[in-house]
Amino acid sequence: MCEYAVRERFDSADWTMNEFDQRRVAMVDCQVRPSDVTNFNIIQAMLEIPREEFVPDASKDLAYMGEHVPVADRRVVLDPRVLAKMLNELNARRDELVLDVGCALGYSSAVIARMAEAVVALEEIDEFAERVESTLADHFVDNAIAVAGPLAEGAPEHGPYDAMAVQGGVEEIPPGLSEQLKDGGRIACIFVAGEAGECRIGVKAKGRISWRMAFNAHAPVLPGFMKARTFSF
Repeated sequence: MCEYAVRERFDSADWTMNEFDQRRVAMVDCQVRPSDVTNFNIIQAMLEIPREEFVPDASKDLAYMGEHVPVADRRVVLDPRVLAKMLNELNARRDELVLDVGCALGYSSAVIARMAEAVVALEEIDEFAERVESTLADHFVDNAIAVAGPLAEGAPEHGPYDAMAVQGGVEEIPPGLSEQLKDGGRIACIFVAGEAGECRIGVKAKGRISWRMAFNAHAPVLPGFMKARTFSF
């Protein structure tokens, strides 16, 4: 079914698709659309943004697989299906400022930029932050800025934020990060407990965040988002 749909798109296209173009269409038609992702901006962004340019050069062939793409220790570019479902649940709007925490090489930020008024792409690995800035510029994403700094500290100088997306697993949300979310704002992240995990959406009200489970998912826990370990003798 998916193979037929991709072939039909290819045959009717007004331009010649290269191999990555075809993989991109297959990703959307076979991974994203069947996962109840209905936000048109997400679907259109994932059809148009070349994901292979937002992963390490050695991993381009993995860009459209239905799995996370490793980029560093405990760091990944999220599985397309997981990212799409997360952003669909977060539902950033055209008049909102979004903090993208742990953007890695910037793919998630480029997608969010199609949904929101502006995006702050936060990355703590300096070489990644530098590449994010240039790659976003190369693809005319002019409503996102790359910021280098510890993920757990957020980017308070640009906040407060209407919404946040955390691009990796968490055991807990650092207090300094949640303080940067506006009252009424939303945050999406993947809570991890051992081998289990679930994407949750939090809504801040009167200074506290209330969470609801959105769907099952798992990702490596980001640096700075682990619970403090206690020891007993």
